[in-house]
Amino acid sequence: MQHRTVAELMTRDVVKARRDLPFKEIVRLLAENDVTAVPVVDDLDRPMGVVSEADLLRKSADQADPSGRVPVPHLEAWERAKAEGSRAEELMSAPAVCARPEWSVVEAARLMEAQHVKRLPVVDETDRLLGIVSRGDLLRIFLRRDDAIRDEITEDVLRRTMRLAPSEVTVEVREGRVDLRGSVEFSSLVPVIERLCRSVDGVVSVSEHLAYRTDDARRSPTTST
Repeated sequence: MQHRTVAELMTRDVVKARRDLPFKEIVRLLAENDVTAVPVVDDLDRPMGVVSEADLLRKSADQADPSGRVPVPHLEAWERAKAEGSRAEELMSAPAVCARPEWSVVEAARLMEAQHVKRLPVVDETDRLLGIVSRGDLLRIFLRRDDAIRDEITEDVLRRTMRLAPSEVTVEVREGRVDLRGSVEFSSLVPVIERLCRSVDGVVSVSEHLAYRTDDARRSPTTST
C-alpha cells in the first residue's frame, strides 16, 4: 500500500516571519496572506516557533477595559512576557513542533494531537524549513475517490498482501465507507483484513460481513501433570 506523505500534502510556498519582525508587521503578514499563523525562522531558515492570531491576541486581552467592567485576566509569567512582546521571537509559541517530509499522514496527525497544535512546519535533515502542513492538508486524503480506494483494497490488500482470489471477498466503497462481503479460509484472517483496510488512505470506516470455513482462533486447553 502506498500512503501519502507529508511532502505530498504540505504547502511549499510558506509564509514565514523573521525573528525580529515587529508586531504590526506580523498582523499585516497574516491579513495579507489570509493565514492564521506563520512559522518564525532564524537566519538559517530554521523554525524557532510559530506565531498565531492567538499569540497576538494576548496583547489585547492584557489591556485593561476602559469601562472597568471586565477585569484584567490573570496571566502566568510566560503569558505576560508574550503579551508584552513586540517582535516575533517574543510573541511566538516555542519551540517549533516540526514534521519530516517522509512522514505518513498518521504520524503527522498523531504529533498534532499529542502536542495540541493545528499545523507543523516541515523541515529537512538540517532543520531548514521546507513547507508547512495543517490539519486541513491532512484531511485532504478523505477527498480520495471511492473507486481509487476500492482498487487499492482489492489489488494491494486482498490480492497481493492477503493472497485472496477476487471471488472470495467483494469490496464496495461509498463516501469512503468500505463494505466487505465474502468468505475466507480462517477466522484469524478477518481482523487482519479489516485492520489493513482501515489503514488505506481515505477510508472513513470499514464494515465487514465475512464468513470463514475454519475457526483457527480456538486453542486446545492445556493440561498440567
